[in-house]
Amino acid sequence: MYSQISKNKWNSLFLFILFFILIGAVAYVINLLFFQGYLFIIVAAIIAIIFSLISYYSGDKIVLSMVKAREANKKDYAHLINSVEGLSIAAGIPSPKVYVIPGMQINAFACGVSPKKASVAFTEGSLQKLNRQELEGVIAHELSHIKNYDIRVMVLASVLVGIIVFASEIMLRSFIFGGVRSNENKGGSAQIILIAVGVVLLILAPIVAQIIKFAISRKREYLADASGALLTRYPKGLADALRKIKADHEELRTASNATAHMFISNPFKKKQWLASMFASHPDINDRIQKLDSM
Repeated sequence: MYSQISKNKWNSLFLFILFFILIGAVAYVINLLFFQGYLFIIVAAIIAIIFSLISYYSGDKIVLSMVKAREANKKDYAHLINSVEGLSIAAGIPSPKVYVIPGMQINAFACGVSPKKASVAFTEGSLQKLNRQELEGVIAHELSHIKNYDIRVMVLASVLVGIIVFASEIMLRSFIFGGVRSNENKGGSAQIILIAVGVVLLILAPIVAQIIKFAISRKREYLADASGALLTRYPKGLADALRKIKADHEELRTASNATAHMFISNPFKKKQWLASMFASHPDINDRIQKLDSM
């Protein structure tokens, strides 16, 4: 179990290194094709800071609002709140705010940027369809996301993807309508090749960034499964919850592509083309198998 946690941490670090290499490559190409000096680097840094601040102070509120979550009260959700508080003490973190999402699909997610500024949200379906041990397994999984700072990791990943997509789209539009800056020191054929390579990179960079983001998300799900099982000392609880999630065909109407990666299981059940590469979650059968082997 501990080796699983350690392995996933190193895998996530490796993927983030790839992320920053990609950002560096995009910044270099944009600067080479469209700017002189360090103008774009400065602009990109300012945009990154603004995106980060917005995500830090308002990201969790925006996400909770998008899924129409409402804060749970002790009167109606005493068992849920007590379970979250008890497992938070066991995990050694402050108890997060607890929210309930309308909808009968079995699902849940955690959001925020740190254990001191975090929230957990559970669908009505989770509360009605899971037994105590299964629900505690799901709670422990989400608390593990908080304890392991996965919530901050995914905020950072989302910001990085946003920066790459934003920069690539703006520069491609500039190329289409305004061309690139001329460089008298470059030969005609060499400059054409450079421009072609640059444009291809600007087109592919957002796609590659999304793939890396989803890969990070999958690694963090494995880590949260292992950490959650360690927290409850009962991997079967989470494994059984995942079995019910697998068999659950309810829709979650408040989910969107922007929030899908945050849930314990992808709220969109239908598999699409290249599903494994662009999947925000690991294969649920593989997750169950790993939990059963613990």
